[in-house]
Amino acid sequence: MSPIATSNGQDGHSNGLDRKPNVPQKDGTAAEKEQLVLNTIRCLAADLCQEFKGGHPGTVMGAAAIGVALWRHVMRYNPANPSWFGRDRFVLSVGHACLLQYLMLHFSGYEGWTLDEIRKYHSPSTEHMAAGHPEIEYPGIEASTGPLGQGIANAVGMAMAGKQIGARFNKDGYPVVDGKIWAMTGDGCLQEGVGQEACSIAGHLGLDNLVLIYDNNRVTVDGSIDMCFTDDTSAKLRAMGWEVIEVYDGSNDIAGIVAALELAKHTKGKPTLVNIRTIIGIGSQKQNTGSVHGAALGPDDVAHVKKQLGFNTADKFTVGKEVYDFFGECGARGKTIEDEYNGMMADYAKKFPEDFKELQRRQAGKLREGWESSVPSKDKLPQDAVPTRKASGIMVQALVPADETFVSGSADLMESTFVNFKGQVQFQNPASGLGDYTGRQMMWGIREFAMVACGNGMAAYQKGMFIPIMSTFFMFWLYAAPAARMAALQRLRIIGIATHDGLGLGEDGPTHQPVSLANFYRGLPNQNFIRPADAEEVVGAWMLALSEQEASHPSLLSLSRQAVPLLEGSDRTKVAKGAYIIYGGDVEPNLTLVSTGCEVYRAVEVAKAIGGNVRVVSMPSQRHFDLQSKEYRRSVLPTTKSLVVAIEAWGSLSWPRYAHAGCHMHTFGLSAPQDVLYKHFGFGADNLAKVIKQFKEEQKGGLPGVGEFAELLNGHMMDGRHYAGKLDMNGNE
Repeated sequence: MSPIATSNGQDGHSNGLDRKPNVPQKDGTAAEKEQLVLNTIRCLAADLCQEFKGGHPGTVMGAAAIGVALWRHVMRYNPANPSWFGRDRFVLSVGHACLLQYLMLHFSGYEGWTLDEIRKYHSPSTEHMAAGHPEIEYPGIEASTGPLGQGIANAVGMAMAGKQIGARFNKDGYPVVDGKIWAMTGDGCLQEGVGQEACSIAGHLGLDNLVLIYDNNRVTVDGSIDMCFTDDTSAKLRAMGWEVIEVYDGSNDIAGIVAALELAKHTKGKPTLVNIRTIIGIGSQKQNTGSVHGAALGPDDVAHVKKQLGFNTADKFTVGKEVYDFFGECGARGKTIEDEYNGMMADYAKKFPEDFKELQRRQAGKLREGWESSVPSKDKLPQDAVPTRKASGIMVQALVPADETFVSGSADLMESTFVNFKGQVQFQNPASGLGDYTGRQMMWGIREFAMVACGNGMAAYQKGMFIPIMSTFFMFWLYAAPAARMAALQRLRIIGIATHDGLGLGEDGPTHQPVSLANFYRGLPNQNFIRPADAEEVVGAWMLALSEQEASHPSLLSLSRQAVPLLEGSDRTKVAKGAYIIYGGDVEPNLTLVSTGCEVYRAVEVAKAIGGNVRVVSMPSQRHFDLQSKEYRRSVLPTTKSLVVAIEAWGSLSWPRYAHAGCHMHTFGLSAPQDVLYKHFGFGADNLAKVIKQFKEEQKGGLPGVGEFAELLNGHMMDGRHYAGKLDMNGNE
């Protein structure tokens, strides 16, 4: 076994890890068997990528020993029961190396992961498990990590989940939650900002149930990282509060890697980075170059690899019996470990019946029975105008303290987003004196991307066991957007709170006013984007997000900074319909105004100013409206009978699907008080009434056709007219 270095100040990106120490000879038979396993994996990687002329062979070939060390020797799992609660969890942040994980799942005995299935990697087939990057719905895959770096944050979130649930349910002699979170990263993940944010959080929290394995091959697609990334990663993570262990010959020295991982497993008080020097594409003519990273080797190089490693160049997908025998005990070992765990839990259930019952509820992903009764009725809501962000805070206070399913936090905006709750305990390293691991108040710091990516990890730890509530200003959800996208792709139930959602942000100016961001979230598949009009609709938005029908959808609630009145026609039960008539429902309309969020009350004012048969529709969720029957949609928005005009102080991109014309933003905002801004951009009730009446008169009873959506504010009509003027410092035209 080669020596491993522990906290010795070794430069993790210099040639220090290339200076291979003297390595004692291993027992011949064991060494030969290990080498056969490694060579088999390397040849399989070459064949699998060559089969359909695509994929990522290099990391699989170079890091094969890491996979063998983990699945054959170190990790605690049962391949016959991939969802066993007491298991260790493995997260592949370096997702393009997924073939390594697929092969390990195959060799260790996970059902479905046959070699024939893995051979569909990069194939034309759409019906297979061997996706180009790991996907959560398949056995043994804990998270769809997506673009580089997010997997580190997912793993940090899982480690946080493990610490929190363990602090809640573990008893002396009963380690209900004692598993490790193993994450594998590469050079790219550690260059990504989200990876650095997550590492900082983990070090601060002292997550000693987290081991980050760094496949340090020093090569990315463009070539050597010496061109762009010369950080001393080991020193940097030590400075973040991590233990660091280094392995010199990570492409071959299975025993050295096992020793390092076992040492990491028993580290207390801090997470561990295992920095393992590997050779990307080892055995290939292209080894140690960017060419071996993300492309098939080509037939000549595949033959070269096989010849170098002692395989017949004419054979493909060769796996000898000795390789399967090498992994043969994984299944029996896993069954024994799970049986022992289940025996412990049977005893736990007898000694701690209430805790066991609560644990079962949490594992099943069920909210507390009767939670709806804690929700205030409309007459108990503030009758005066309040910001919808504050109304959301009422729901946080009603729900979070009573149900440990919820963890609630913010990216440094707790007081502004109203996600703090009574009786809160901060989730903190107990040694800090600031809180402990039982806490459910998450202090994310100014790390929006990592907040949501870690929240994804918490939500994925055991689906439904945690519902992370994560908050920041809506504009900063642009920082978090890649993680929000992965939550939607994985169908993870998270609840995002996006406050200060429009011109009402006022003096903070255009840099912080999200005039176009809603288009991204409204367009995400599986994503609930809900913009409630008042406190009553806020209640409906929360109830929709927590309904069983939405258990596999993330939700983002878009909330106002400014106060809005409680509307007479608002109805929490109709939020789930996506849109409903909030004013003028007793008339056959010749004009329908459809609006959302804090503009709805303005639409009601406009309807009253115009007079006559005017209807106002509140549309808090376009997605849910689209899910309704055609009959319902036509009954709410009679686009073939009535002129429909949309009002929203954001960009108009999605509104032509629902309206003939719209009053929207077409520029970035400005720095001024909110009332001044609404007037400047044409959203005063008098101006809206004027331009809508003028447009209606111009139609002469007709309706615009497909593709004739008219922009009525700060844009151009067909004849190029503008409707909004400039204002002076006193808000006057």
